[in-house]
Amino acid sequence: MLVGILSILAAAGLTLVDQLIKLWATVELLPVGSKPFIPHVLEFYYLLNDGMSFSMLSGKRTLLVIVTGVAVLAGMLLLRKMPRLERAAWILVVGGGVGNLIDRIRTGVVVDYLNCLFINFPVFNFADVCICVGVGLLVLSLLLDMRREQKAKQQKGSAPTDGTA
Repeated sequence: MLVGILSILAAAGLTLVDQLIKLWATVELLPVGSKPFIPHVLEFYYLLNDGMSFSMLSGKRTLLVIVTGVAVLAGMLLLRKMPRLERAAWILVVGGGVGNLIDRIRTGVVVDYLNCLFINFPVFNFADVCICVGVGLLVLSLLLDMRREQKAKQQKGSAPTDGTA
């Protein structure tokens, strides 16, 4: 139970970091639009996004709030026992999801501010990074679990069945 509570606090910490960065972006970038960070690689670029990644579901605020809310509620899974990698993944997904959910509920749009200059990629934010890394870790955790199960089945299948060694 303590691990679950600490996990929820960690997710809340990520949400706080996200909200503080978005506040900074609004104060510093809104007046100027953009600021270079790493020349020709990354800039801070103020953008309000009413959709999700790649502006999908743009204008579908209610749907996005519901879907994100359900994902965050799934984060209550943090209270149950789970492997460390899966726990870390859920902490990231919940922390980032709540950060963007706060924006959507409060203003109807999400503040994005990271713009990759070396590729054609949508402007994104810290919460998006948390969500993407978290989902990647969930997939990795699932693949590792499948691999462990497969090895266990192979070992079980190669063990002698008549009790002789």
